[in-house]
Amino acid sequence: MINKKILLVILLLFVVALSFGACGGENDTQKGSDDSQEKEVAIAGEDGEIESIVRITQDWPTYIDPGVGSDFSDTIALVNLYDALVFPVNDGSIAPHLATEWMASDDGKEFTFKLREGVTFHNGNPFTADDVVFTANRLMTIGEGYAYLYKGIIDKVEAVDDYTVKFYLNESFGPFVQSLVRMYILDKETVMANLDAGGAYGEFGDYGKKWLQTNDAGSGPYMVKEVKMEEYVLGEQYPNYWGGWEEGAPKYFQENGAVEPVSVRTAMANRELEITDEIQPEENYQTMDSYDGVDLAINPTTTNHNMTLNVKKAPTDDINFRKALAYLIDYKTIYETIFPGASKCTGPVPAKLPGAYASTTQYYRDLQKAKEYLKKSKYSEKLDQYPIALTWCAEVPAQEKVALLFQANCAEVGIKVEITKKPFGAMIADAARAETTANATLLNVGSSYFDAGGFLKTRYHTDTFGSWEQMEWYANENLDKRIEEALSIIDDNERYKKYEEIIETIVEDCPTLWLYDHAEKRAFQSAYITWPLVEQLKNGEPTLYPMGYTLYVHDMKIDIEKKKNLNK
Repeated sequence: MINKKILLVILLLFVVALSFGACGGENDTQKGSDDSQEKEVAIAGEDGEIESIVRITQDWPTYIDPGVGSDFSDTIALVNLYDALVFPVNDGSIAPHLATEWMASDDGKEFTFKLREGVTFHNGNPFTADDVVFTANRLMTIGEGYAYLYKGIIDKVEAVDDYTVKFYLNESFGPFVQSLVRMYILDKETVMANLDAGGAYGEFGDYGKKWLQTNDAGSGPYMVKEVKMEEYVLGEQYPNYWGGWEEGAPKYFQENGAVEPVSVRTAMANRELEITDEIQPEENYQTMDSYDGVDLAINPTTTNHNMTLNVKKAPTDDINFRKALAYLIDYKTIYETIFPGASKCTGPVPAKLPGAYASTTQYYRDLQKAKEYLKKSKYSEKLDQYPIALTWCAEVPAQEKVALLFQANCAEVGIKVEITKKPFGAMIADAARAETTANATLLNVGSSYFDAGGFLKTRYHTDTFGSWEQMEWYANENLDKRIEEALSIIDDNERYKKYEEIIETIVEDCPTLWLYDHAEKRAFQSAYITWPLVEQLKNGEPTLYPMGYTLYVHDMKIDIEKKKNLNK
């Protein structure tokens, strides 16, 4: 019998987005609706032929094209199929990867990278600087996925020689190298050989977007074996991976789109699933934690859970009305009871993200203050005419509890809340226009890289209007310029100081109710899976990983003999 333990982690997510997870953590406004709650877990290897496999459930759909995908499910696949120039280290630093070294100009507007030689893509093609140039141009041209990180930043990219590439920036950008963990390098030759001529990109056709839905052009540790668009992504080891393979490394990984609680629980009990998604109901986690050989990992992250407030739609267009809501909601019940392991937000930026400002003004439950602000609102005498439309994400059942709590809190002062449950794809569609965006939306948001400025830009810069990341439709005068100016500062401390001023402005305008800093929780088969994240926790080491990188399967180990014995 294995002793049970709940592993508490301090996890800094790299990036946005966050991303992150179901109903947040992505930047792809093209994502479609998909009722993943109705699926059953598709079991790769259920006939016993595939034993060395790590199977992970995650909300769906999942896009494995580096020019399109950017949410949690996408990123898990991307970090396993592709390589970036740099790689995040568990202490929050950045290490060489496809790039072996780099240097920046004094003004911070030119970055030169020396590339690793001897790397091959999954079809055997050699990796060169031309592939980096192609990848960057493709990403910025398509304008989806993680392109928002580089919009207005990258001027051009050129191959100096086969193994030297140079980025020219329009302006200095302090966290530029950190951001490159999100630029996953494609094989130019493979993509060009699989263009659909009917696409929207001229000589590049569809830029390979159709083909890359179910295939990869990467150099990462795993290569696509099979993709079923509505079910799963199955990857197998690339035997010639430049990073090598250690004994016990999983031969396969499978990301599965089934998150329905009963199916997940059953698959874990039958050892047909190695690691669960992070959006299961609390009672499901506790049940799975009681299984022999199954433990929980709880990871406080740099993702926060927001209730966005549409400032373009009555009654949430009124600042006093918004502040009344901010003092109405029962934060403590949310982060202690509904999402145990989470912590109260200290402001718009998750507290563990470098550059966060924990000393900012905070909202808290105070019924008297709520009534005072409501009285100042232009809607105070006609609340019955202006109910709040609140949307919660169908893929995250626990959000309904938050919605009902908020509804009850608002009823205390006569505010009516109309609650709607929607799949995340439908929420994305609603976010395209202010008129269709709900007054209030429950949303998880993660940082795209280890810097508060990246979080501020994706959440409160007008560049993200029309995407799920800016359901507030909030634009304070000169805020865009102030965010851009702050990001251009090379010195970290000086840049962080600018962030403090920006954060105070946003808090004062109250376009969002910042509910809690997220704790990512997953059940996993601890009896036969060695997961670096968990091992680092046991040893008291830092675990400052970006979104998706905690599930970098290449570094996991699987004990097949233990697994077989458990299944007897």
